[in-house]
Amino acid sequence: QDQLVESGGGLVQAGGSLRLSCEASGRNFSNYAMGWFRQAPGKEREFVATISWSGNSKYYTDSVKGRFTISRDNAKNTVSLQMNLVKPEDTAVYYCVATLGLAYPKPWYEYDFWGQGTQVTVSA
Repeated sequence: QDQLVESGGGLVQAGGSLRLSCEASGRNFSNYAMGWFRQAPGKEREFVATISWSGNSKYYTDSVKGRFTISRDNAKNTVSLQMNLVKPEDTAVYYCVATLGLAYPKPWYEYDFWGQGTQVTVSA
């Protein structure tokens, strides 16, 4: 069974840091582009970051550039999102995603696999 399982969410104060992890299992995800989306209450799903299968290409939404870093370890089938200098507006459920396509910002419906999500809450 192909699965993406997120971990690392929680409550953090504004200005703090949090590291999200996603473990992929089932098929070989090392040749998939991976990424993160988030969804805040009452808002649409929002692209956060994506990384190519090789790790050489990375894209971020403007609001997290310079604060968040996406990385992957194909040997461990994991992708991570290091979140620094977090803000209350980063509060959302964060989802790990995967696609066989190229790694670039694309609509949520173009991703083939989704995790169950992990809650991140940033207090002011």
